[in-house]
Amino acid sequence: MTDLTAIFLARLQFAFTLGFHIVFPAFSIGLASYLMVLEALWLRTARQVYLDLFHYWIKIFAIGFAMGVVSGVVMSYQFGTNWGSFSDKAGPVIGPLMGYEVLTAFFLEAGFLGVMLFGMNRVGRGLHFLATCLVALGTLISAFWILSVNSWMQTPAGFTTTPDGRFMPADWFAIIFNPSFPYRLVHMVLATYLSVAFLVGAVGAWHLLRDRRNEGARVMFSMALWMALLVAPVQILAGDAHGLNTLEHQPVKVAAMEGDWADPVNGEGDPLVLFAWPDEKAATNRAEIAIPHLGSLILTHSWSGSIKGMRDFPPGDRPPVPVVFFAFRIMVALGFLMAAVGLLGAVLRWRGRLFDTRWLHWIMVAMAPTGFVSVLAGWTVTEVGRQPFTVYGLLRTVDSASPIAAPGVATSLVAFVIVYFTVYGAGITFLLRQMARPPLPGEGGASKSPSRAAGLMPGPAGAIVDIPPTAAE
Repeated sequence: MTDLTAIFLARLQFAFTLGFHIVFPAFSIGLASYLMVLEALWLRTARQVYLDLFHYWIKIFAIGFAMGVVSGVVMSYQFGTNWGSFSDKAGPVIGPLMGYEVLTAFFLEAGFLGVMLFGMNRVGRGLHFLATCLVALGTLISAFWILSVNSWMQTPAGFTTTPDGRFMPADWFAIIFNPSFPYRLVHMVLATYLSVAFLVGAVGAWHLLRDRRNEGARVMFSMALWMALLVAPVQILAGDAHGLNTLEHQPVKVAAMEGDWADPVNGEGDPLVLFAWPDEKAATNRAEIAIPHLGSLILTHSWSGSIKGMRDFPPGDRPPVPVVFFAFRIMVALGFLMAAVGLLGAVLRWRGRLFDTRWLHWIMVAMAPTGFVSVLAGWTVTEVGRQPFTVYGLLRTVDSASPIAAPGVATSLVAFVIVYFTVYGAGITFLLRQMARPPLPGEGGASKSPSRAAGLMPGPAGAIVDIPPTAAE
């Protein structure tokens, strides 16, 4: 007999450790690219502030990167303990993909991270910048493989099955580039960029509230709002495309996201449910606030179009609707809020008040965690919306767990909670203290390049241009 309590605890343990883990890779992916941009701007313009910010954030990046690596090891551990049946049946497909992530991304990051962290004054500028670029590339390659694994679990393709129910690879191209993978990759990478942008912007705003003339804080704040203005609308469009792909391959998940229980009648179309309390037992919504036809317009691009409601699916194949429903609304609301802040920043920039508007600075400080909260909400929609399957439509969660009794799983869960809150609580506290320290002029040190010291930098086609001392120092 299946121990449902043990399975629930195993799922809770995986959700708890994943919730900690996913924040750090998202932080590393976005911050590595930001460091690459800062170093490129320093090399291009010779402005000391970019070098100062590079050194300010690289210390924070190193700690966050290390915490992400350690938390990722724990995730792999659970595949062999709590989810042994899943590993046995899906391992021939997901095992090599996760191995490729280690062989490509992790080795690339580990190989050049030391040069990036400690090689600024030991190697040439070009080699150091190459190392920074390769570390940033490594984080993106890591996202590529991990999202390919997860996407295959959502939209499995390119496999055959053995008589005992194991998934065997038949077409690696179809496995890697499964139907939902491109949408999921773009959506997640953009989410990491926005998350880090709002964190950087919040740090800049915090220090602007204390010293409006701090050049490093001004640059951080300005760059973050440019990112919000440009990327947040793109992310909304990418999310819409991802939603349409999910509607094609996982219609029950979209029905749960939308709180849609029944098919519309007489061509009324699906409403957009803004708020409700989904009642799973009665298969309906309580206290619903909805806009007629707008759901059809968004999902089918037709005024009277419709999607399958939850009642069209067997109760045993439906995900936990309230969790998916509310997590989706948190993600979408925060996405539109980010876009609104980006637009607000553009208006104030145009009016010349970007660095003088204290209420905007307080808004940015308050929004520091919103990107990561949105990432967590999005992954909740993705993972909980796939239930009751681990491999969507093919392998159920109850058939994926290891034969471990509930007390054993509960013991390891309690141990994880204690260790995580102790270790990662201390790590996050240290990161926050680092961010609370203002970026100082000269933090990056003085350049040893003769041309740099003389205020000269190579210009277009190798020409030498003079950099004013105020810009170079």
